[in-house]
Amino acid sequence: MCDQLVPQLKGQYLQYSPRLLINNPSERENVLNEIIEELATCRSFMFIVAFVTESGLATLKTQLLDLKRRGIKGRLLTSTYLNFNHPKVFRELLKIENLEVRLSDLEGFHSKGYIFNSQEDHVLIIGSTNLTASALKVNYEWNVKLRLLPTEYFIEQIQNQYELIWASSISLTEEWIRVYEISYVHNTAKNVVQEELAIVQQRYIAEREVVHIIQPNKMQFAALHNIEELRMRGQKKGLIISATGTGKTFLAAFDVRSYTPNRVLFIAHREQILMKSKSDFIKVIGGDESDYGLLSGTYKDLGAKYLFSTIQTISRLDVLTQFESTEFDYILIDEVHKAGASSYRKVIDYFKPKFLMGMTATPERTDDFNIYHLFDYNVAYEIRLQAALEEDMLCPFNYYGVTEYEYDGEIIADTIILSKLVTLERVDHIIKKIEYYGFSGMQVRGLMFASRKEEAIQLSRLLNEKGYRTVALTADDGIESREKQIRALEQGELEYIISVDIFNEGIDIPSVNQVVMLRQTQSSIIFVQQLGRGLRKHDSKEFVTIIDFIGNYKNNYLIPIALSGDKSLNKDNIRRHMKDTSYIKGVSTINFEEVAKELIYKSISSSNLTEFKKLRDEFVELKNRLGRLPYLYDFIINDSIDPAVIAKKYGNYQIFLERLGEGGPNLTIYENKVLTMLSSEVMNGKRHHEIILLELLLEKGIIPEEEYIRHLQAEHCNIDAASLASVRSVMDLSFFVMSNQVKYGEQAVCIYGADGMIRFPEALRNRLNTSNHFRLMFVDIVLTAREKGRSYKPHKQLTLHQKYTRKDVCKLLNWERDESSTVYGYKTKHQTCPIFVTYHKHEEVGSSINYSDELLNPTTLKWFTRSNRTLQSDEVKKIIEAKQNHIDVHIFVKKDDDEGSDFYYLGKAAPDSTTIHETTMAGKNSEQLPVVCMNMILEHAVDNILFRYIKSSCV
Repeated sequence: MCDQLVPQLKGQYLQYSPRLLINNPSERENVLNEIIEELATCRSFMFIVAFVTESGLATLKTQLLDLKRRGIKGRLLTSTYLNFNHPKVFRELLKIENLEVRLSDLEGFHSKGYIFNSQEDHVLIIGSTNLTASALKVNYEWNVKLRLLPTEYFIEQIQNQYELIWASSISLTEEWIRVYEISYVHNTAKNVVQEELAIVQQRYIAEREVVHIIQPNKMQFAALHNIEELRMRGQKKGLIISATGTGKTFLAAFDVRSYTPNRVLFIAHREQILMKSKSDFIKVIGGDESDYGLLSGTYKDLGAKYLFSTIQTISRLDVLTQFESTEFDYILIDEVHKAGASSYRKVIDYFKPKFLMGMTATPERTDDFNIYHLFDYNVAYEIRLQAALEEDMLCPFNYYGVTEYEYDGEIIADTIILSKLVTLERVDHIIKKIEYYGFSGMQVRGLMFASRKEEAIQLSRLLNEKGYRTVALTADDGIESREKQIRALEQGELEYIISVDIFNEGIDIPSVNQVVMLRQTQSSIIFVQQLGRGLRKHDSKEFVTIIDFIGNYKNNYLIPIALSGDKSLNKDNIRRHMKDTSYIKGVSTINFEEVAKELIYKSISSSNLTEFKKLRDEFVELKNRLGRLPYLYDFIINDSIDPAVIAKKYGNYQIFLERLGEGGPNLTIYENKVLTMLSSEVMNGKRHHEIILLELLLEKGIIPEEEYIRHLQAEHCNIDAASLASVRSVMDLSFFVMSNQVKYGEQAVCIYGADGMIRFPEALRNRLNTSNHFRLMFVDIVLTAREKGRSYKPHKQLTLHQKYTRKDVCKLLNWERDESSTVYGYKTKHQTCPIFVTYHKHEEVGSSINYSDELLNPTTLKWFTRSNRTLQSDEVKKIIEAKQNHIDVHIFVKKDDDEGSDFYYLGKAAPDSTTIHETTMAGKNSEQLPVVCMNMILEHAVDNILFRYIKSSCV
C-alpha cells in the first residue's frame, strides 16, 4: 500500500511545494514567464508592486488584452514611493480597461506580490520583483511561488491584507495623474540640475585626461582581432556581418586607426550616412578635420585623406578616372550586399586597395549575387540579432503580433483589395492598436511600412484627418524629400513616416521608438530589416515598440522564422518558437495576440516548408557562404536546414543533390539504399551505439566485438545483452518490417561473424574503397549523427524531453522487431509499456478514440485507456500492476498530429492507485463505451517551457 501511495504523494508534493523563482538566462528561466503562465489560466488576479515602469507594463499588455476578451479582470495596487513611477506609466495603466488601479499612500510602500485566483487553487508569487522589465527578465531576483488550496489560512491572510490596503487607497484617474505630474516634475527638476552639474564636471575631467575616449566594445574587439588575423594570413578582403545598430562604422574606424593607411575610401549609398560616418571616424581617429572630406552631388573634397563618397558619384566614369587604381590603401563599403549592382562592380573592379572591407547586416540575397565570393569567403566576424541583444548592443524591443482589421467578418487576407485597406474603420483599428501598445519616451517617432504606394498615401491622409502628423514617402520621392521628412521626424514635427520598403535599410534614425508593419511578411530578410529600423539606442527611449498587423496570410510562418533566426525548416521547431521565445535575450519580449497566434499556427500547418524551392534557396545560400558544395554536417554547424528534413523528403542527401543538378558521380541503386537506411535510422543520433560502430569500421574495416564493447564503455553506453542484440538487429536489418528492408537494400550494413569479428559486408566494403563520392556521403551521415547525438545521453535508453517516433521507441527499448504499426496508444512488451498521447486531437477524430488525456500539472497526466476496456482487461491490469511486475511505463506526448510522428519523452511514470476508475465515453453511434481512467505520476516534472507548449492550443 505504501508503494502505491509514493507516486501520488510525490505528485502532490511537486505540485504544491514552494518553488524558488529567479531569472536564469542559461536555463531559459525568468519570472515573467511564470506570471504569463498564471495569467493564461487564472479567473482573476491581484498585483501589489511598489514600482512600475513602461517597459515592465509593456511585457504584459498582450496578455492583459487577451484576458479582457475573455472577460477576466484584475487589480493593481501601487504607490508613488520615492517618485519612482513616471506619470506616463500611470497613463499607460489607464489604457488597460480590465485592470483597476489604486494608489496607496502608506509610508515606505515597497511590496512585490502577484496573486492569481482560479477555481481549483490560488498561486502566489512573492519576493523582490517589481513590475519592471529588468526585474521580470534579467535582474537577480528571489521570489517564492506557492500553489495553495482556496481554503488555506495563508490565502485568507493575503486576501484580507490586500483588501485592507485596497479599501484605503485612491483610484487612479486622469485628474489624479495631472496633480501627480506637477509634483513629479518639480521633484525631478531638482534632481536633474544636480545630475547635469555632475555630468558636466565628469566630462570636463575626462576631456582633459583622455584624448580618445571611445574604445571598442566586446563585439568590436573580437572583430578587430579576427580582421588582423585575416591580414596576417595574407588575405586582402574581409566581410563583417553585423546586425543593424551594433556599431559597424565605429568598428571600421577602429580598424583604420590600427591599420594606419595613407588614404581611405568609405563608400555608402546616401550622403546622410556619409556625414554620420565621417563624424564617427573623427571621434575615433582624431586629427585635423581637414583630413576628412565628402564626395557626393554636393561636396567635392577629392584630396581628403579620409574620403567618404556616395556610390552614385564615385562610380561615374569622369569621377572614377580622376583617381589612380592604387590611390587608396583601404576601402570600406557600407551595405555591401548591394555590391551586385553595376555601379558597385565598376568601382570594385577599378580600385586595387591593400585591404577591402565590406559591411552588411543581411548578406543573404534574393538576386543570386554571392557576396561571400566577392570577399573570398573571408567572414571576419558575424553577430546576428539574437547575439547582439544578448550583448546589450541594441535597444531592447517589445514585439507585438496583433490581429489585423476584420472586413465583413473576415480578417484581411492575401487577396485583399486596396479599397478595403484604406477604410476609416481600418484606420480606427490601427489607431486603437498603436495607442494601446504605445511607445517609450515622451513623443512618438514612428515608421509605418505599408504594402503598396496608394495604401501609404491614403493612410497618411486619413491619419492626418484624425489629428496625427504623418507623411507618406514612396519610391517617387527623391533623396532630398526623404531627408527633409526624416529631419522633421527627428525634430518632432512629424509623428509617423509611412513608406513602402524604401526604408527597409540604409537609414539611421536612432530616435525611432515605434515601428508599425502594415503588410504581410514576404521575406524574413525584409522583416528583420524593418524591425531593425528601431533598434539603435537613443537617450530618448528605453525600448522600441514593434507592432506587426497579422492578417490571414499564407506566409505568416515566416514571422517566427525571422524572429528566431531558425532556418531548419522543421515545423515543430517553428511552432516551439511561438511559445518558447527564450531565444530573445535581455529584456526584449515577443508577444502575440491570441487570434494572431492562431493565424500563424494555421500558416505553419498549411505551408509546405519542404517544397523544393525553399530547400534549394537554403542550399544555395549555404553554398555561397562556404564556397563549395555543402554536406549535411555543414547544415548543422551553420544553423541551416535540419538534415532530417531532407532525409524525410528525399530519402537521402544524394537524391536531393541530383534534383538540384549537384549530385556528382552517379551512385548505384544499392549505394543509394545504404545511404537511405543510414539517413533514416542512424543520422538522428538518438542512440550512440550504431554511430560508434560505424566510426570504428570506417577507421579499421574490421573489429573484434570486444573492442567495440570497450569503446561503448568508454562513452558510457549501455552494454547489456539486450542493447547489443538490438544494435545487431538494426545493422543486419532484421529489426525492420519487410517494406523497410526492401527500402534499405535487403543486405546487412554490418556483419557479425562467428569468429567474433564485426565487418562491413563485401559489397559495401568494395563500394567504400572504390567510390570516393559514396564514401564522402557515408562519412557525412556518420558525422551528422555524431553531432545530432550530442542532444541525447549515451547512458540512457531515452533522453528526457527529446522526441521519438513509435519506431524509435521500439528500437531503443530493445524490442526484437519494429512493432510501431500495432502499438497504437500503448503496448506492454519486454517489461516495458510505452504510452503515446496526442494532446490536441483534430475535430475529425472519431469520438471512440478522442480521449480526454490532460496534463494536470508538470508531474501528473490524466490518462485514458482504449475504449471497450475495463478494470478486468488484461492490458489494463498490466499497467495498473506495472510496479509489482517490474514493468517500466514510459510516457510520450505530442502536441497534435501536425507535428508528424515524433513524440516528446516525458519519462517514466506510475499510476496513482487512488485515481484509477472505470468510466464511459461516447462511441460512434452515441453508445457509451467502457474506458479506464487514471492519473499517471511522472518520475520527473515536465520542463516548464515544454509543459506550456504542449498545453497551449494550436489552430
